[in-house]
Amino acid sequence: MARIDPIPMEEAEGKAQDLLDELVQRGGEPGPMVRAMANAPALLRGYLDLTRAMKRSHLDRRIVERINLAVHEWLRCDYCLVAHTRAARQLMVPDSEIQLARQGTSSDPAIAAIVAFAQQVLAAPAEIGDADIERLRAHGYRDEQIAEVAGLVGLQLLTGGFNLIAGIHAPGEALAELTPPSGG
Repeated sequence: MARIDPIPMEEAEGKAQDLLDELVQRGGEPGPMVRAMANAPALLRGYLDLTRAMKRSHLDRRIVERINLAVHEWLRCDYCLVAHTRAARQLMVPDSEIQLARQGTSSDPAIAAIVAFAQQVLAAPAEIGDADIERLRAHGYRDEQIAEVAGLVGLQLLTGGFNLIAGIHAPGEALAELTPPSGG
């Protein structure tokens, strides 16, 4: 049961209604997290703006989803883990790589480095040093991409943290999607 109730679309008023209508006009059907965020329109506006900005990231979407998975595993947000597992699968990320991302790594050393860096941004940003940045550059990441990791992690911390505070969880049947299929 949610601790912050999602606002039913037909009951939204004022700025919340404007923001939810904006999403519907763009072809989206606001889910429970977004409708719960609508209780605080300033928060919802910030979420929408940061989401839009991070969609312009210069990292491959398959890497972005691995970062998202690593963050949400660390946060233990099951709602977000289900959503990002689905997104990674749509991008053809193998189940073995999805599981590795949740552990903060990858079989590809360059991807493993940036996913581990994202976890460090989340868990211990004060401990990031010159060697960490140089390691990413040695794998071919540009400063722009390295900097974007902070935005990606911030967005996932916002969504996962909000879901956990609001009491929004994945339905039981969706949790089965987190276990890779046999032979996956």
